[in-house]
Amino acid sequence: MSFLHILGIQIKDLLNPQFYIDYGGLWMILFIVFAETGLFAGFFLPGDALLFVTGIFSDRIVGSALFYSNNQWFDLGVLWLLITTAGIFGNFVGYWFGKKSGPFLYERKDTFFFKKKYLIQAHDFYEKNGGWAIIIARFVPFVRTFAPIVAGIVLMERKKFAFYNIIGCMLWVGSMLLAGHFLQQFVKSEWGFDLTKHLEVIVLIIVAVTTFPVLYKVFLSKKKPKSIKDPEQPAL
Repeated sequence: MSFLHILGIQIKDLLNPQFYIDYGGLWMILFIVFAETGLFAGFFLPGDALLFVTGIFSDRIVGSALFYSNNQWFDLGVLWLLITTAGIFGNFVGYWFGKKSGPFLYERKDTFFFKKKYLIQAHDFYEKNGGWAIIIARFVPFVRTFAPIVAGIVLMERKKFAFYNIIGCMLWVGSMLLAGHFLQQFVKSEWGFDLTKHLEVIVLIIVAVTTFPVLYKVFLSKKKPKSIKDPEQPAL
C-alpha cells in the first residue's frame, strides 16, 4: 500500500489544480510554485493550470488565508506579490543547486521524479535563447523546472540570472492570474458560461497548449539532443 493511498490521495489529484486550492489554499499554492521552479522533483506539478485556476478563485483564496477585501485588484495584487516571491526564491534554489550539484545530475539514473531528458532539453533550450531562456522557460512546463538548474551548471552570472529570474516570474504569474480571473468574468457575463463548473476541460486545454513546445521537441523535432558541455566553463 502506497503512502498516497494511505492518505486517500490518487495520482490524478496531484495533477488537479483545484485539489491544492481546496485542501491547501494559498500556502499550498506558494509551496507548489516554489517546488516546481526550485526542486527538480516538481516538474510534474500543474504550475500554469494552478495559477490560472488561482486567478479564477482569487477572492476565495485570499479571503480564506488572510482576510476578505471585496476588491478584486487587491486580491490579485496580493496573490501576484506572494506567488511571484515564491517563484523567484524557487529559481534561486534551482540555480544554487545546479551550481553545486550539476555534474552529479547528468550521471543520475532516471526515476519517476527525475528524467535526465528534461534536463538535456532545458540545456538545449537555454543555449538557443541565452538569458531570455530564463523568462521564456517560465511558460514552458518541465523546462521551467530545469532552466535555473542549467543556468547554475553553466555558471551564468548571478546578477544576470537574478534580473531575468525576477522579470520572468513577474510576467508568468501576472499573466496566468489575470487570464484566469478576467476570462472567467468575461465568458460568464457574455455567454453565461461558468468556468468553475468545467475546470477539468479548462485544465486540459491549458496543459495541451503549454506542453505543445515540449511535445514538438520530443516527438517531431528531428534534431538529436546536443551533448552536455563541461560545467566547468567561464561564467556567461
